[in-house]
Amino acid sequence: MKKRQVVIRRDDHQYSRNTTNSSFTVRTVRYGECQKNHAANVGGYAVDGCREFMPCGEEGTGAAALTCAACGCHRNFHRRMVEAEVACDCSSYPCCESDT
Repeated sequence: MKKRQVVIRRDDHQYSRNTTNSSFTVRTVRYGECQKNHAANVGGYAVDGCREFMPCGEEGTGAAALTCAACGCHRNFHRRMVEAEVACDCSSYPCCESDT
C-alpha cells in the first residue's frame, strides 16, 4: 500500500523577541479494513474481511487508484486512519538551547 504525506498546518509561535519556533504537522493517511455491508439489501450485516486497502492502479490513474484490488470496493468503504506527527526545528526551541 502506498502511504501519503500531507502538510496540513504551519504554526509560527514567538516565544521571545529573539527566538521564533517554526513547526508543522505532517499527516500520514492510510486505509484499513473494508466496512462495506454486503448484506444490507436483505437487512443483514456481512463484511468481506478485507483487512487493508490496496489500489488497483497507480495514484493519479483515475478510478483504478480508488478501487481496492483485494475486495473490489471503493476506497471510501475502507476505514481511514490518520497518523499525525508534529515536526519542528529543535534548535529554535528555547528549552533545547544549551545554557552555556
